[in-house]
Amino acid sequence: MDINQAELDKFVYRTETMYKRWSDLLHGTASPSKVEILPQALMELGSASQTLQTATEELRQQNDELTKTRDLLEIERQRYKDLFDFAPDAYLVTDLNGKIQEANRACSELFSISPQHIVNKLIISFVTLDDRHKLRCQIVKLTKMEKVGEIIICCQRRDGEFFHAALTAASVCSAQGKVTALRWLIRDITEERANSTPQSSDLDLSKNRPLYKYCKRETVPLGNDIIWYVHRGLVKLSSVSEAGTEILVGLVGEGMVFGASLTVQQIYQVTAISDVELVPIMQKEIVNSPSLSHAILPKIKQRLQQTEYFLVIAGRLKVEDRFWNLLQYFKQYFGETTPKGTRINIRFTHEELASACSTTRVTITRLIQNLQQKELISFDAKRHIIVHGDL
Repeated sequence: MDINQAELDKFVYRTETMYKRWSDLLHGTASPSKVEILPQALMELGSASQTLQTATEELRQQNDELTKTRDLLEIERQRYKDLFDFAPDAYLVTDLNGKIQEANRACSELFSISPQHIVNKLIISFVTLDDRHKLRCQIVKLTKMEKVGEIIICCQRRDGEFFHAALTAASVCSAQGKVTALRWLIRDITEERANSTPQSSDLDLSKNRPLYKYCKRETVPLGNDIIWYVHRGLVKLSSVSEAGTEILVGLVGEGMVFGASLTVQQIYQVTAISDVELVPIMQKEIVNSPSLSHAILPKIKQRLQQTEYFLVIAGRLKVEDRFWNLLQYFKQYFGETTPKGTRINIRFTHEELASACSTTRVTITRLIQNLQQKELISFDAKRHIIVHGDL
């Protein structure tokens, strides 16, 4: 049951009216004719109590579901934070001015500085003067959400030693689509340059590996020692709450990875949202191959960003806000610009949208109708959602 403001105001008015009548009777201020309203006051009291009890149970149920969803997402967030901290390559997060906010252990070791001292330092302070302009240009592009490639710069450790590094960066966006931070992957390539055998960050993960195909709505087996690389299509990662409802954990598209080792969830299901092609990569192979590890780490980063975004969505108190933020995420990552607006290329059922927003299918249907009436969304001939603007 969804209780809107109008229904709440009506309930409050009825309760106040009933209380006034009851108070008059209790204090003897009612005239003889008003004593006749006692049965009516009792009926209103019973009706109000029943409505209040129903509303309380509904709110308690919604709060329990939201709490469980937050707990699951927090576990996922902690899991990926551990992967960040113990990643083999240097990885850090800066603000839009390049000030370091977070850095993993490999980053501290790379620059020969303790983890507590690297925070709040400017990233350009670890770069030689000749290459600082190149890095500043990279930062400006990232703040404007422009796509940038890998750059090679010369860095200097705190002990004075120089080394060549390959930097790969990406913008971090808020739920409103604004750039809030920058993520950096830093790789020491001094030895590679000396041997004239630089490694490519665009390693073809599908080369010389089997390709598994799954049809839409088909369940994909996880496998304990396998990291799956999505070569084509989209899969849905979901878990199940104690109440038996589905909880959306992630959406993994082309170029992203997933696997049983990347989660601590015991109940974890993978479903093909579209026809997909998957490439299996054994964990032992990743451990024994630096180039493969370098190619996989940015893709794990994508899953971390998505988990954080879903955590932000789950934290919204109003279901309307959770649903609209979910549409904004789909718009950013699965959207295609059209004359009418941004078309979301993936079709989701109302049940899938409800599980992502911790609500019911009926509520999602109502919210879609409201957004259509406000002309914020529409549907094309193939029932794909088109997002027109902002709330």
